[in-house]
Amino acid sequence: MFKYLWMVTQDLFLTVTLTTLMHTLLVRLAGRKGRLIHGLAAGTGVLASVVLAAVKFNTRLIISSHWNHYIYAVILVLTLLFLAGTALFGKKENQPAWAGILFLCVVGSLLSAVLIFYSLPGVLLYPFSFNTMGQGYLSSYYLIRLAGWAGALILLLIYSCLLSACTSSIRPFGVLPVLLDAGLLFFALYCFGRFFVPWVNRAKWLHWPVRYSDESFGWIGKWMMFTANHSMLFLWAEAVLPVLLAVLFFRQGTVIRETYDNPAQFRKLKARNRHFRRTALGILICMILCTTVLTVVKANDTKQVELSAPETYTIDEDTESILIPVESVSDGHLHRFEYRTEKNIDVRWIVVKKPGSASFGVGLDACEVCGNAGYFERGGQVICKRCDVVMNINTIGFKGGCNPIPLPYEVKEGSLIFKLSDIIAGEKEFR
Repeated sequence: MFKYLWMVTQDLFLTVTLTTLMHTLLVRLAGRKGRLIHGLAAGTGVLASVVLAAVKFNTRLIISSHWNHYIYAVILVLTLLFLAGTALFGKKENQPAWAGILFLCVVGSLLSAVLIFYSLPGVLLYPFSFNTMGQGYLSSYYLIRLAGWAGALILLLIYSCLLSACTSSIRPFGVLPVLLDAGLLFFALYCFGRFFVPWVNRAKWLHWPVRYSDESFGWIGKWMMFTANHSMLFLWAEAVLPVLLAVLFFRQGTVIRETYDNPAQFRKLKARNRHFRRTALGILICMILCTTVLTVVKANDTKQVELSAPETYTIDEDTESILIPVESVSDGHLHRFEYRTEKNIDVRWIVVKKPGSASFGVGLDACEVCGNAGYFERGGQVICKRCDVVMNINTIGFKGGCNPIPLPYEVKEGSLIFKLSDIIAGEKEFR
């Protein structure tokens, strides 16, 4: 659940922020025509994203790194055109220069469509990658992950509505194009670094402005690596914009500058300012939630889980078996064991007593789906370290899904007995 909560938020936050600011700016510049043009472009971007997601899901025709190379180029060109357009025509609200306003509407709408097309297809594909443990789309495994995915979309929708309400009424008008230009510039700098990735990967293509060497690609290589290693820095730079808007809007809602003729008008102005302040606080609350999701939730979800240390056992040389006392593994907790083979491969296996039963769940510390990542115990549950799926302890020892690969054993004279030949046969899972 938490994985897709922060992943969707991270993937769409920048696009939602920029397209919302773009929509409001074009509406304030061109009224209904701006709303219509941008709405059609955004709808086209969503439709194209659905088509691209379907193609990526059903075929192997789309290579994301190559595809994004061209998208970055389009974003860079459109951003430069839009920055030039706002410098020339975007200074005043509802100005009569319709040629310039039409230019801004077309370029800005195309830019929003491309941003949606860049970020949305991957998000649309997430629900098709959820691990259902073979239980179908109505299983708890699937629905929990779907809840995280949908929760992020709902949070971003609320944030977009509040941001739109803020930017529709904020004064002075010049604040809006300045902050939008800043946001687009931040993202353009990121796109510029990512644009050269295919070129650097094919160094023989790189002749200008730097020449290829075995050690460096000049300033392009340095910037490319910076954007790769500090991608979140650009997202946090974008996050400053709605915070500034919210602070300015809250301040706008604390003072009544308009004249009024009677107490009724004064009360109306007070109610309007109260609405402004609540909208600003709503944006700040959304930003706090998004920040929490992208820091605390993400860090907790992606932190490396340390597997418990392997426990001791006895080797019977005569029978070439491993003996583990039953009483040492009968507490209902996960117990891990390890044997180093002659090929210096550490074969791990786990033992856990099944609840309400005298039998044990036994298997290699690996599965056919996630490999040898291993399992750990959390809150009395056995969890796959790689996919975070909760195991049904009663099914441990059965083949299939994310269950541990079964390992033969027998219970005799108060001990769990494992043949060394069966342990060594598991070498292939830990190479």
